[in-house]
Amino acid sequence: MRSVALSLLLLSTLAFVGCQSKAEKVKKLQDQYNAEYPAYAKECLDETSDSARMLTGEKLTAEQMATLEARKKERDARCKPEADRLAEIQKQILAAQQ
Repeated sequence: MRSVALSLLLLSTLAFVGCQSKAEKVKKLQDQYNAEYPAYAKECLDETSDSARMLTGEKLTAEQMATLEARKKERDARCKPEADRLAEIQKQILAAQQ
């Protein structure tokens, strides 16, 4: 009887420690994501003034449109590695929460 109680206590302690380390892993990943996202958002998600002008209905010349498209392609290429990394952190957070 005593060994059964000791075994149950050991199992519950291990389960508690497992949950605690799982929560710590989630918190660590969330802290990492929260630390890195603002710089990514500022660098990669801010709209250019040309985009804002398009939204107001102002007509842009073909040259301005080409410049805007070139900037977008450059930004997308530059930001893709960081976007992929942040997406991977999000996946890890979701996996750790399960």
